[in-house]
Amino acid sequence: MNAHQAIHQLMERMSRSIIGQERIVERLLLTLLCNGNVLVEGLPGLAKTRAVKSLAANLESDFSRIQFTPDLLPSDITGSEMYLGEEAAERFVFQPGPIFANIVLADEINRAPAKVQAALLEAMEERQVTVAGQTHRMPPLFMVMATQNPIEQEGTYPLPEAQMDRFLMHVFIRHPDDEAEKHIMRLVRGESTGGSGEKPAPIAQDAIFAAREEIDRVAIPEAMEDYIVALVAATRRPDEFSEELARYIQVGVSPRGSIALDKVSRAHAWLRGRDSVTPDDIRAVIHACLRHRILLSYEAQADGVTSDDVIALLVKLVAVA
Repeated sequence: MNAHQAIHQLMERMSRSIIGQERIVERLLLTLLCNGNVLVEGLPGLAKTRAVKSLAANLESDFSRIQFTPDLLPSDITGSEMYLGEEAAERFVFQPGPIFANIVLADEINRAPAKVQAALLEAMEERQVTVAGQTHRMPPLFMVMATQNPIEQEGTYPLPEAQMDRFLMHVFIRHPDDEAEKHIMRLVRGESTGGSGEKPAPIAQDAIFAAREEIDRVAIPEAMEDYIVALVAATRRPDEFSEELARYIQVGVSPRGSIALDKVSRAHAWLRGRDSVTPDDIRAVIHACLRHRILLSYEAQADGVTSDDVIALLVKLVAVA
């Protein structure tokens, strides 16, 4: 079984247990294939935790869940130096925290104060943590899926723009349709009665690394590079494209936005069996890659305009070269 078949098998297995949320399944896999991190926002009970647990269960990996609370300390995430006593060969030894796993669920990340969020940031960006002056590397396969609840904002600590920018994608998860809801009830009923059957062997981590190598070879024509640059430039110089766009954007997308579009559009093309990026690949992932990187103006908020509305306008205004 080659890497492409293995990843599609992983997607198929996840989709069996995540009914009606195919988008989150694909976005999680795209993030993993691009060696990034993802922020998932949605109401309680919409299978955010189930999705990442399904990924970890069907992939050869260690899974860790961190419940973020206002009294959490940075050492609760990164780990700390433990004192072993005067007679020990080494008086201090590093005790790794829950961040040292392949797949990490940072649940309700906005409920923890800034110091804790910053502790997570180094692991996400640098793939390492520093404790007592010593640097400890994360495992080669590493991904953080952080969640936020769009309601119940009392007592939360909103993520600063600089940290939001570190997430490869920001994904919204919404209620399933009525038919999917019925299948969800049947699925949970079957699980409670032990009807899930024997579980297949998990997909090996090597499939992810092999897929990444193949994605690196996916071509992105210069016309598509120009298209990405034009989309990002329109957020920085919106007055050149539309008066409406200029009124709604306060701060445009950073270079991380264009890098994310380049990476994720190539992974999207690879998932669909293509060796070159098309405009459809870029449009398919642009909302998830840019919605958290655009800072809206007061006028946009007053008019009830969202970042998704602005991105939709961008796609309409910016032509493919």
